[in-house]
Amino acid sequence: MAIEEADGRARIVDAGRGTAQARGAEAEALACQYLACNGVRILERNLRCRGGEIDVIGIDRDTLVFVEVRLRTGVRFGGPAESITAHKRRRITHAARWWLAHEGRRHACRPCRFDAILLSSLDIRTIEWLRAAFVDP
Repeated sequence: MAIEEADGRARIVDAGRGTAQARGAEAEALACQYLACNGVRILERNLRCRGGEIDVIGIDRDTLVFVEVRLRTGVRFGGPAESITAHKRRRITHAARWWLAHEGRRHACRPCRFDAILLSSLDIRTIEWLRAAFVDP
């Protein structure tokens, strides 16, 4: 996998990887690049725990951010924002609580925020960063 930049355009390139899982990994890598270029320090990627998952955990200034990355190339089933369902939000907040109680204990005193990175293609120009996309219920 490589990041190709031509004419100011950055995108992930890896021939032969067309599965949804591979495209999701490419979208996450592009999102991390975008976040880092915008001052977010990436702490962890692809956190999985029983009952939850988080794509990216980082620090934006002094705020701990839990980021969901959504790639939707078509609108048949709704755009990227619509794909973050109530069930998905519960899984993300559950994983955030788990992480703060375990691996992220030293960050537990920081303010937290749930963000979303939305992509309509694997092109950095299509990224939309929704800060405070949802709140912990």
